[in-house]
Amino acid sequence: MHAARVLIDGPSELVFDYAIPDGLPVVPGCRVRVPLRNRSSSGTVLQVVEAQDLGFALRPLDALTDPEPLITEKLLKAGRWIANYYGCSIESVVRALLPEAVRTEENSAKTRKTVVLENTPDEETLAKLEKRAPKQHTILSLLTHSPDKQLPLTELGASAAASVKSLASKGLVKLIDEEVRRDPEADGLDEILPDSPLTLNDEQHHALEAILKSIAGSKTENEIAPPSTQPQPHNPSLGELGDLAVPPSPAQPTSQEISVHPRSSAVENKPILLLGVTGSGKTEVYLQAAAATLKLGKTVLVLVPEISLTPQTVRRFRARFAHVQEQVAVLHSNLSQGERFDEWHRIRKGIARIVIGARSAVFAPLPELGLIIVDEEHENTYKQDQIPRYHGRDVAVLRAHLEGATIVLGSATPSLESFQNCLDGKYQLLRLTKRADHHSLPLIRVVDMRNEGKKTKANDTFLSERLRISIERKIANNEQVILFLNRRGFARSLQCPSCGHVCECPHCSVALTYHRTDDRLLCHICGHQAIVPRKCPECRDNGIFLQGFGTQKVEDVLKKVFPTARIARIDADAMRKKNALRDLLNAFQAKKIDILIGTQMIAKGLHFPNVTLVGILNADIGLHVPDFRAGERVFQLLTQVAGRAGRGELEGEVIVQTFTPHSPSIQFARHHDFDGFAEQELEMRKQFHFPPFTRCAVLTSRSTHERLAEFTLETLHRRLKEDLPKSILLGDPLPSPLVRSHGQFRFQLMLRAASARTLATHVQSALKKTTLPEEVTVVFDMDAWSFT
Repeated sequence: MHAARVLIDGPSELVFDYAIPDGLPVVPGCRVRVPLRNRSSSGTVLQVVEAQDLGFALRPLDALTDPEPLITEKLLKAGRWIANYYGCSIESVVRALLPEAVRTEENSAKTRKTVVLENTPDEETLAKLEKRAPKQHTILSLLTHSPDKQLPLTELGASAAASVKSLASKGLVKLIDEEVRRDPEADGLDEILPDSPLTLNDEQHHALEAILKSIAGSKTENEIAPPSTQPQPHNPSLGELGDLAVPPSPAQPTSQEISVHPRSSAVENKPILLLGVTGSGKTEVYLQAAAATLKLGKTVLVLVPEISLTPQTVRRFRARFAHVQEQVAVLHSNLSQGERFDEWHRIRKGIARIVIGARSAVFAPLPELGLIIVDEEHENTYKQDQIPRYHGRDVAVLRAHLEGATIVLGSATPSLESFQNCLDGKYQLLRLTKRADHHSLPLIRVVDMRNEGKKTKANDTFLSERLRISIERKIANNEQVILFLNRRGFARSLQCPSCGHVCECPHCSVALTYHRTDDRLLCHICGHQAIVPRKCPECRDNGIFLQGFGTQKVEDVLKKVFPTARIARIDADAMRKKNALRDLLNAFQAKKIDILIGTQMIAKGLHFPNVTLVGILNADIGLHVPDFRAGERVFQLLTQVAGRAGRGELEGEVIVQTFTPHSPSIQFARHHDFDGFAEQELEMRKQFHFPPFTRCAVLTSRSTHERLAEFTLETLHRRLKEDLPKSILLGDPLPSPLVRSHGQFRFQLMLRAASARTLATHVQSALKKTTLPEEVTVVFDMDAWSFT
């Protein structure tokens, strides 16, 4: 007799075994109704196992809620790998695979009453109705002239119900419940004009040919080779192909572990890294590769790093595939429950053949997946910061392997992990070294702000003389300007000159930022708000003043310096309303705005041909932080922001303001030299045993009791030192750079090793031996991306 292991829906991670009644076709991934105490509940089948002799009979399943499994076998396989690799429960992964909008029974398809012409009336009938029942005659006329011979009941008028009922009794029409799609991008559909494939240059053509060759040669894992029963001499790391040999799971017997071995190099399609400078036409390559994939009867998944980039990507794909716009679906966390329900089921049923979305879209239930595109693959937003802490790009590589699909990772500044994989021959490297419009990359000038401070004798100067003159010239020529500052708000902090007191968040170890529009002090970590004091809270001095600057202050000052210029701001504060970002970008595209000030929301993926000047107001933000990736992130950000300039007929110019002009990140970005930056940065990483040459994990303890959080991590540290494998580099328990967040004190230690399997197994063993206090939360983050 077989039993089904069922994850019960709800906030708690309850898993129970139930007997499978005879004749009920239950398989992993199915949705079922089960008895739970004195009520009926819904759940997801995780496994079908042999029923054990427990001395009592298992309660049977009530019913299947869907005849087909909602989670495919390959997605479940990927889910088990994620649970093992990232050290989380399979229950938390299943909740990521099957979003709440699909699991919750409150959601269902939206329907509307639709009148359908069933029999076309003859002339005599129409003549009679015109005299005796003019409303019925009007309804029949409208239906007759409708292209698909049907119309929504609401479009026939408020009093049409009775007339429709009468026509239905005569057999002329019928009333049906028509399913209506809740389209998240419906507002902008009327503005989309169809476009045609562009002529590719030689580099684009070569890249496209390589991608198409990979798509045509793609094979599923089962088509390539039967599973090997021999021990594998080498298991690739996640950087290679997702660390596909999974470490043992303490919660599962060995026979239940997933162990996916890489396909032989003779038949395997390697992941492709498309390294193209900004404006080189990577998107056009994506579009033509997607078109070829659809012709083969396969589906396409496109991942973008930010939800804010989804609308413009959707517009590009819907314009190219205008004849099949209904085949483009959108998935991200900002959708309403109804929109997510509709999009997910359209994907599962095969109606939508192209899916565009942010990180969570990597789990889209696409059948016959042929191509995965990860745009801006270097972005840290692909890393999930809550359990399960997966990396969207790496899971996409794994999924492409399991599905036998081609994966293309695109970026002008790829992550060093992906670039090193190319150097090692594990990924295929394709380059686009020239802009698609044949124009040169923008000229980048670096301004030393230390000298500007001496000229003006001000501590918070943010507009150099060179940048001010350049902005004046561009506006006079009717050209547009983008100013980038990765700090929102008006002032960085409020400080007393007498006693040095800084207004800080009571829940986090950060200074409160002043926001003029709300006239409040805000914490950018936990959202705490405070009234702005008129005197110092400590010494009662009246001289308390604002220090530093953010996007709000920049906007305020620029309106005084350039009174005739049309200025707008893009940041999390200004974009609170739905579609505010889309509307503002459309206005900028239409040249209704001269100067656009923004945070990293404008740093990538935007194409404005009339922008000829980009000013980076403070290139040092993010550079001097305790993170080995700090230099890489600054280089990537500067290069991406600079790439917004000169994308049209006019040449572009970039002015970078910095207090550390000799930083390698700034100098290599100045010369658009990714290879030079990668060479020196990889050498440093290798010397100090940092990724991509090792796997890096962080163990964090947090609690409202500072000493308890610290003691717990120290105890874990002692456990980890016991029988520590020689290949693991174990750091010391230290306070986190952000030592207090959301009212909890945080301590962390770093572990590094060449093998993720070794790391995960050793940490899981130590956690199993340690009884954690109820007041302490311990988080294990494999391939950690943030160290604050």
